This record gives sequence, C-alpha cells and structure tokens, in this order.
Amino acid sequence: AERLGLGAEDVAGAPVPEGRDVASLAAELEAVRGRIRRLGTVNLGAVTELEEIEARLSEMCGQRDDLEKSIHDLGATISKLNRLSRQRFEETFNQVNRIFQEVFPKLFDGGKGYLELTEPDNLLESGVAVFAQPPGTKLSTLTLLSGGQKAMTAIALLFALFLHKPSPFCVLDEVDAPLDFANVGRFMEIVREMARRSQFLLITHDKTTMEACDILYGVTMPEKGITKMVSVDLSQAA
Repeated sequence: AERLGLGAEDVAGAPVPEGRDVASLAAELEAVRGRIRRLGTVNLGAVTELEEIEARLSEMCGQRDDLEKSIHDLGATISKLNRLSRQRFEETFNQVNRIFQEVFPKLFDGGKGYLELTEPDNLLESGVAVFAQPPGTKLSTLTLLSGGQKAMTAIALLFALFLHKPSPFCVLDEVDAPLDFANVGRFMEIVREMARRSQFLLITHDKTTMEACDILYGVTMPEKGITKMVSVDLSQAA
C-alpha cells in the first residue's frame, strides 16, 4: 500500500483478466520482481548528475554558438578587407602606372614604359610586370635591359611610387652609381623638380650629382681613426 498507493480492498476487488489465473499472475509478478532486482540499486545521485550534465551541455552549446558566430563575423571581415584591398590596389596601380608612363620618357629622353598585371582577374595574387622601350630599342621586359637601363627604369618606377604619395623627405643611397653622365643629368633634373615639395638626401660619389645639390656634407679622415664632417652650401656659393 505504501509503495503502490493501493489498499487491500482495491486489490481484492480488481478483476482477473480473462484466460489468466492467480498462479500465472503470481509467476509473472515474480519475474518482474526478478528483473527489478537485476537492475541493481537505484542511483539517487542520477538526477543531480543529469542536471550537471545538462548544465555543461548548455554551456558547451553556448560556446559552440559563439564560435560559429565568430567564424561568420571573421569571414565577413575577411571578405570586406579583400574587397577593400582589391579596390585600393587597383586604384593605386592605375595611378602609379600613369605616373610611370610620364616619368619614364623624362629619364630616358624619349621611349616609353608601362606596368602590366600578370593576373588581372586575381588582383590579390597578381604580380606586376614592367615593360620598357628606351629610345632606339624594342619593347621588352625589365630582365632584357642593360644594367644602366635597368637602373633608370627602376628609378622611374621608384619616382612614380614616390610621386603618387610624396613624403616629407626621401633618402637615395647611390642610386646614380650605374648611370652615365647623360643619365645622371636627367636624373637630377627630376630630383630638382620633386625637391620643390620634398627634401632629398642623396648619398653619392658622382660629381655631377654633387654639383646639382644645394648643400654638400662630406666625411673625411684627416687623422687615422678620426673622422671629420665638412659641409659646403652651394646655394650661397652660387
């Protein structure tokens, strides 16, 4: 009565199913009791353990949702950055290419040069090919030019990049070393033109370059192990 909530009168008044007798019902009851005994003792902490597992599952599901949201947000950010990078790269490339085509004939006193993308349909992975045609030569890539022509073409590209986004000053370390007398003269003409907006610091051993500068700073060693700085203001001397 305590376990099932039934009294003696309830049990006595319960009808016996047709085709069954008390003996068969008793045998079935004993079989059920045997199965219950084989289940073992009841784990009284199972409910608490279940609640803990459910709480942990809920926490892990929340972390999973946060990770999935982060992955989605990161993918959207990467797509935005790639789109912005492609746009800015294309704009910068077109402007630098335009300036390069203007500077090249000034340095070579003629001819033409231009830039071309190796993979125009894939801007983020594309390389940049340099094509140059100095006066009296055929159009070719940078690798087929002579040493002096390579240097002048590289200077033209460097100046194109600088003119696209000028900085307050520019340092050039012996870029005129492979140039002949005529090329140095054209090189310095462009430097003087750009010096109206930026300050240029030139490291050189070329006399033509020195003559075109406003101020010279020389380092000498009058005594062994002792250096001395010498400066000459050519603008005042003129």
